[in-house]
Parts: sequence; C-alpha cells; structure tokens
Amino acid sequence: MESSNLSSLPEETLDVEDEQQQQQQENKKNPPVSAFSSAPPTRPPTLSSLKKYVPLEWTGFFDKEEDVCIPESNDVFHVYMAGTEGPVVFCLHGGGYSGLSFALSTSKIKEKARVVAMDLRGHGKTSTENELDLSVETMCSDVFAVLKAMYGDSPPAIVLVGHSMGGSVAVHVAAKKALPSLAGMVVVDVVEGTAMASLVHMQKLLSSRMQHFSSMEKAIEWSVRGGSLRNIDSARVSVPTTLKYDDSKKCYVYRTRLEETEQYWRGWYEGLSDKFLSCPIPKLLLLAGTDRLDRSLTIGQMQGKFQMVVVRHTGHAIQEDTPDEFATLIINFISRNRIGPHGIEIPGLRRTFQPQQ
Repeated sequence: MESSNLSSLPEETLDVEDEQQQQQQENKKNPPVSAFSSAPPTRPPTLSSLKKYVPLEWTGFFDKEEDVCIPESNDVFHVYMAGTEGPVVFCLHGGGYSGLSFALSTSKIKEKARVVAMDLRGHGKTSTENELDLSVETMCSDVFAVLKAMYGDSPPAIVLVGHSMGGSVAVHVAAKKALPSLAGMVVVDVVEGTAMASLVHMQKLLSSRMQHFSSMEKAIEWSVRGGSLRNIDSARVSVPTTLKYDDSKKCYVYRTRLEETEQYWRGWYEGLSDKFLSCPIPKLLLLAGTDRLDRSLTIGQMQGKFQMVVVRHTGHAIQEDTPDEFATLIINFISRNRIGPHGIEIPGLRRTFQPQQ
C-alpha cells in the first residue's frame, strides 16, 4: 500500500495555457528587447506536460498479456508475461498498483528469466466477483489458482517477488509450503513492525490524495510531482492501469477502492516477520530505508537466514524508481542461489533439486 503522505498539486499551475498567459503579462511589463540588445533573451517555455507525461504502452517491456480464467468461477486474472527460458519470476504488486509496476525492470530480467506480473483482484485489468475481498487468504488462493491454471500440476521453478501488500501475499503463499517448485522469494520494502505502525494513518493518507484527474497525463504528472513515484517513464506505464474513467464525474478516478478494504489491512502484516523467517527457501529482503527491521528480522539477519539489501535514492516503489538496480538484484539473487528452470541446480548432478516443502 502506498505510504507516502502526498499533497494535492493544483492542476491550474501545470497548464501550458497558464504559462503562456503569464509570459504575455511579463512581456507587457517588460517588452521584448531587440536582438541587438545586450540583455539576455527570455527563456523558452518548458516542455508541455501533455508530451512529458503521455502514457507508454506495456508492449515495450512485456512480450504478451493474457487473461487467466479460473475454473468454476467468474474470476479472470490479467497477467503480463515476458522471457522464454529460466525460472519464472512471479511478481505481485502493492495495494493500489498493478502488474505494470514491474514493467521497466522486466525488460532486463527477461534476458535471464521468465517474468509473470499479475494484476491482483480489485486491481488493473483483473475482474473478480468480489473486488473488495482483499484478505490475505483470498489473495493467496488467487495466486495458487492462477499458477494452477497456467502450469497445471508441473509448474517450473518459481521465484516469488512481492512489493508491499504483494510482499505479504508472497510470504503467506510461501509459508503454506504448498508449492513444491517454489525456489526463492524476494520481498520488497515491507516489514511487519513499520507496516503495522503505519496502519492507523492509512485512511488519512488515502483521503489526502488527489481523487479526480481530468486526463491520464494529469494523473501521471501528479504521481511524479507528488512523490509517490520518482521515475517518469515507469509512471507513464504503470499509472494508467491504476485508474478508470468515471462517466458520471467525467474524469478519471482510482481503480482500486483501498479505503473500503480496511478490515483486511492488519491481516496483511500481522505475524509477517515470523512467517517470512519460517519459509525454507532462499530469501531476499529489499528495503528503501535502514531503520526498518523489527526484532525478529534483526535476529534472523544476524543468523544468516536471509539476505538483505538497502537500496539508496528510492521511494517505496523500488522496482519503479530504480528499475535497473532492482532487475540486477533479482538476477543476482537467482544466480547466487543457482535457481534454474526446474529448481535449485546442484553442480555435477544431472537432476535438479527441489527444495523440501
């Protein structure tokens, strides 16, 4: 879930027309000087927001998209896919984001592994019977259902990658020990202690966001200038799928109604640290800050139970703000733990070893 305290930016100050009007007023006060004058020329207007923040297509990063229909239900989960060989890096986004949150990093990861980025229920292009049931149990069941529908009873080696809320889902999926081919897990910027402490402020943070956007470009611009995302290109890809057009209001609004799912928030993070440490697979924790570990994780790290990397100069969405560094960390994690297309590879053996679940 997005945890940045964002303030609204007046759209009027961002319009090119306003900039031109301001320039005309300045010209009246200070008429343009002659080309032969020694005074410096007036600086040309900045690049229009309509060009700088125009949406980018996902096709420049993923190879294809699919709708995964779940048998005996009306649930249809949207996934983006890339790569042709190696283990499957199965990506789970945070609350209010979408699978395209991993778009820019995918363009590099797919050189060494396959990538599947899923729109969780209530998000992106996914359609489910109950869009507001964001309980961790339901979302775990969704992940298992999608994996079953995509790979049947013989899934390839899976490396779960989860950001924020998606990190919680990844941990709960792994802790169930019901996925024999699970070979590794990467959790992105979520720690139980910090997450639990922030829940009391979450409704206020959600309500303080700008709620309506006249265009996709305005929404992308606000997400960057407001601080929730720091990479313009990533925002251009990921932000449009987090919105929907409201015909009654004649504007864009948020696709996911996070403020109506408060009853599930504690379940996302309660007991997360112990569950994370109990998973018998290679684990990597990526953090955007240094003072985030609670007692259980601090002890676990000292005991060498997981690898931790603090990523500098990034916000909460590490995979969006620093996609190249994020992709390198994922690729190095796979290489370091010798995770092949069928599991952990043991040098000298022709068979691959599947971690015991």
